[in-house]
Amino acid sequence: QLQLVESGGGLVQSGGSLRLSCAASGVSLDYYAIGWFRQAPGRDREGVLCISTSDSITAYADSVKGRFTISRGTAKDTVYLQMNSLKPEDTAVYYCAAAWGCPHFGDYDMNYWGKGTRVTVDD
Repeated sequence: QLQLVESGGGLVQSGGSLRLSCAASGVSLDYYAIGWFRQAPGRDREGVLCISTSDSITAYADSVKGRFTISRGTAKDTVYLQMNSLKPEDTAVYYCAAAWGCPHFGDYDMNYWGKGTRVTVDD
C-alpha cells in the first residue's frame, strides 16, 4: 500500500508563495502519476495539476495557470507543488494522490490519497 504524506501548508499573505511536498517512504514515485487536488470549505474537490510517469503535465484548474507548477524531486520520492502569487480563493486543503495515469478532468478516481495539508491565504 502506497502511503503519501503532504507537507508545506500553512498561513500565508495574499501574493505570497508556498511549496507543498508529497512524499512516500521507501518507494519511488516515478512509477506513478501524481496529482494535486484541493477542497475548499463547502466546495467539491477540484483537480489542480498532475504529472505523469513521463513527466507530462495535466492542468485542471484555469485559475492556477501561470502561478502553480508541479515537479518531481531528484530523490524520486517526492513531488512538489510550487504555488506563487497566492490568492484568498486558493485557501483549501490540498491533497496529493497517485495513480497509473493522470485522470481526465472531473474524474479524480486515484488509487492512493494522502491526508492533506491546509493552505490558508489571508488577504
